[in-house]
Amino acid sequence: MEHIDKILNQLVEKLRDAHGKRLRSVILYGSGATGEIHGAHSDLNVFCVLDGVTPKDLGAAESVFQWWREKGNPAPLLLSSDEVRTSTDCFPIEFHDIVERHKVLYGDDVTHTLKIDDRFYRAQVEHELRAKQLRLRQKAAGVLSAKELLLRLMTDSVSTFCVLGRHALRLGGFDAPWTKSAIVASLRESFAVEGRAFDTLLSLRQGTTRPSDIVPLELFQMYLDDIAALVAAVDKLDS
Repeated sequence: MEHIDKILNQLVEKLRDAHGKRLRSVILYGSGATGEIHGAHSDLNVFCVLDGVTPKDLGAAESVFQWWREKGNPAPLLLSSDEVRTSTDCFPIEFHDIVERHKVLYGDDVTHTLKIDDRFYRAQVEHELRAKQLRLRQKAAGVLSAKELLLRLMTDSVSTFCVLGRHALRLGGFDAPWTKSAIVASLRESFAVEGRAFDTLLSLRQGTTRPSDIVPLELFQMYLDDIAALVAAVDKLDS
């Protein structure tokens, strides 16, 4: 795997070549900014701010985004300066993540004076949890008899549920750590989420547990129970 700093520097140069003076900021957030990187299971999440986002801007970014996705990362978030200022009520999860843990790779720190509107924060967390829960069930229905695929589905999804769990903790006024293992421990203490499936899946991601030691269907049932408990906890929180 190429060195992370080298990849990020390449991304910035490509974005600068593509957008020139219209590029205001490039910001790294998530596991890349916190140092919690685990090879194939970790994404580098990037937030880019332009003067505006037009079809011409998207065309200029096309080859950059293709190159970035080929590295195994999600496409950067691309917003205009005005959209950053006016959309915090729609995306409080994303903006809280960006504001609280980020690294400016280029340009202005647009998060410095950003005020996040939390009116719909709890609703977004519950919506995301329930949507991901439903999506997990849909995908699992097609791979239940394929042990390797079922394990991959769970290990690929556990990071997202941990992130949403951290926001649930934050909403509840509890300790909301950033490392995934610490999030699970706090969920267990604060919301009575058993968390055994989360712990096992994180151990699989880190390579400290072997797939051969796991009974996928049993783990999947525990995983669904953990997720259901988390959803129920968020449902009871005050808006």
